[in-house]
Amino acid sequence: MALGPALPIDAEEPAKELGMEMADAPEKSWPSSAARYWALFVIIFATFVTFFDQVVFGMLGERIKTDFGLTDAELGFLAGPASIICYVFVGIPLARLADIYPRKYVLAGGVAVVGLVTALGGIAQNYLQFIGSRVFLAAGGSAHAPSSYSLIADAFPPKVITRAFALLQFGFIGGTTIGPVVGGQLIVMTAHWQPSHVAGLTILPWQWILIWIAIPAFLAAILFLTVREPERHPHAHDVEQPPADAGFLRKLFTFMGFDAARAIHANGKVYYPLFAALALSATESFGLAFWRVPFMIRTFGWDEAQIGAAIGLTMLTGSLAGLVLGGVVVEWLARRHKDANVRAAFLFFCGTTISTLVALLAPTGWTSMIAFGFAGMFGLAGAVPQNAAIQRVAPNSMRGQVTAFYLFMFTFFGAMGSFVIGLVSQYVVRDPAKLQEALVITAGIVLPLACFLMFRAMKPYRGEVARLEALGR
Repeated sequence: MALGPALPIDAEEPAKELGMEMADAPEKSWPSSAARYWALFVIIFATFVTFFDQVVFGMLGERIKTDFGLTDAELGFLAGPASIICYVFVGIPLARLADIYPRKYVLAGGVAVVGLVTALGGIAQNYLQFIGSRVFLAAGGSAHAPSSYSLIADAFPPKVITRAFALLQFGFIGGTTIGPVVGGQLIVMTAHWQPSHVAGLTILPWQWILIWIAIPAFLAAILFLTVREPERHPHAHDVEQPPADAGFLRKLFTFMGFDAARAIHANGKVYYPLFAALALSATESFGLAFWRVPFMIRTFGWDEAQIGAAIGLTMLTGSLAGLVLGGVVVEWLARRHKDANVRAAFLFFCGTTISTLVALLAPTGWTSMIAFGFAGMFGLAGAVPQNAAIQRVAPNSMRGQVTAFYLFMFTFFGAMGSFVIGLVSQYVVRDPAKLQEALVITAGIVLPLACFLMFRAMKPYRGEVARLEALGR
């Protein structure tokens, strides 16, 4: 199962070092430009819907806490762990669907489930019912990124695939910039409404927002059905595959992700630092994203409409700048270093760390928001090289599940972030009014460690890229 040893860093002729010749790659047929960019548009739209829903839900935090009488720890659990419990058990197996079934159907089903779960939150009658609805959220979205990345990899030639991943970020940018503006206005608009009574259910004013924002998810599901599924290109036997006549248990073993996990472990020196760095950064970035609205309310006395407008402006500016910055820096580094993707991610991690700490310690609300904008710029700039790094070294025949394991770290630990910060606020700082201290403590510990791990990932990644180049990949 070993993927092969990494090459020495200073190897000038890696193919000769391995005693191999470059294999002639079979000619590949690619979808038409219109087909591939339509598929990318639908993926971007679905990504937008996902992040839009997440951001708007996060802005409801203080309303949910007040109406359901929650503590910070309970609110943090609802925002994070409650949404990924199901992912732990089904996330990786569902990602296997991206490797064996038409990806457009997997994507359509996943985004439809996200819409359904969001709408169910709009009719929850108590805290436990709310948790019950959120439990299935990540399960619905768990196959989105693996299926999307796999489809893009088969739709776009290698020379332009980085452009596709860069354009994909517009889904994130749109969701995280339009979401706060629209969400803030909707929250203020419905704040003075009276609870509604429908079919024996009491629907609180802010719950209507969850019902409304679920509608675009169903539209995205329909659009996926119009996408032309690209041909899966033949891959080298880069990892052991179960034979066609394998028994049920052997196939189940693969479906549950154990083969992919063995492939990752066999090259752990490449994957583990990348996985750990992403997990730590996600813990802070997702946790902070949820607690940013309560932080601004409790620290500077802003309301949701003010916060939404400020986040929309600063995040839009920062995200667009990050998209340009990421591409420029990665391309510049690529001319000089084989580890350009990871090297760029390390530099952007450092920028995110500094900007986040400045934002949390800023003396005024607008100073804090501007610094958050810089953190968003560095965060988005680092997203493209991180994704590209994994796609570059993942075994082709298990790209979907390897990507799912990588994104599991992002999803699971990102979801845990809101809970971790809530626990620090409740049990370490012990004063909800001093939420700022809890945020500084977590950021000051987690982000520098993430930077260190990304730095450690550069050397093994550089060697693996050289090895793959020697094999003709």
